[in-house]
Amino acid sequence: MTKIFEGDILSSMEIREFNEKIEMSTGGQTSLFFLGTGGAFSKKNFQNNVLVIKGNDHILIDCGLLCPFSFALFNSSISDVQNLLITHAHGDHIGGLEEIALSGMYMKHQKPNIIIEDCFKKSLWNNSLKGACGRRCEPGMNPKVTFDDYFTQIKPKKIKGAPRPFFETNIGSINLKLFRTKHIFTKKDSWKSAFYSVGALIDSRIIFTSDSVYDPELLEWLCSSFDIEYIFHDCQFGTNAVHASYDELKTLDPSIKAKMILCHYNDGKEDFDVSKDGFFSLAKRGVYYDF
Repeated sequence: MTKIFEGDILSSMEIREFNEKIEMSTGGQTSLFFLGTGGAFSKKNFQNNVLVIKGNDHILIDCGLLCPFSFALFNSSISDVQNLLITHAHGDHIGGLEEIALSGMYMKHQKPNIIIEDCFKKSLWNNSLKGACGRRCEPGMNPKVTFDDYFTQIKPKKIKGAPRPFFETNIGSINLKLFRTKHIFTKKDSWKSAFYSVGALIDSRIIFTSDSVYDPELLEWLCSSFDIEYIFHDCQFGTNAVHASYDELKTLDPSIKAKMILCHYNDGKEDFDVSKDGFFSLAKRGVYYDF
């Protein structure tokens, strides 16, 4: 592995090149490996799905339609994923989940773990997965199957005292705290009316927003409550009603922008220089962010 960058602003992160196949373990550091960094309709940068690895533990956060293909391009198999967090039910975050479910049942004969609340579990099965995965095809077997036949549910525990729903769980040595985000909503500035979506706080130090509109109150609360080192934030260049826009994010406090690595961006922006506006960088697909 070759170290290609060491952050000058925050010395706790290094970025390493990919080599041969995706590493599913580390020497103890926390690593983030982006299978893609693009938006829902990206064809060049794939979709904003990330693998978190620490020691012998890992979690795949989101599994979009292109995620299994991205694994293959990195000489790896998505069937090696044992732990999942799905942040919400849009296709660029769940489109590859059917492959994990079916390959687990019929090829690997194993059930991956999935971190999921009961309410989202029911919705994800009934509205997204049941159509393709709701019947078993082997002769002599009960044809009806459920979510629990494909996945082992890990229920995160609610943390009290937060300004909006806040949950926590551990996958081995990886600590995850989940917070509700505002992604699609009917009433402006209300997560309560929003489409179910969560972001993740990794080891109480790294924020991954998944999908969110501009939400400075949430960022300020997280940064004041935890020792945040970096923020991987979704960003759309141009006007967008369901994601934070670049122009909105530019108005954040400089101390927050300096920690911010932008992802979920439009194709054609992969070489855009965001540092001139005070951001750390754009996220890159196919490198390891080591903490």
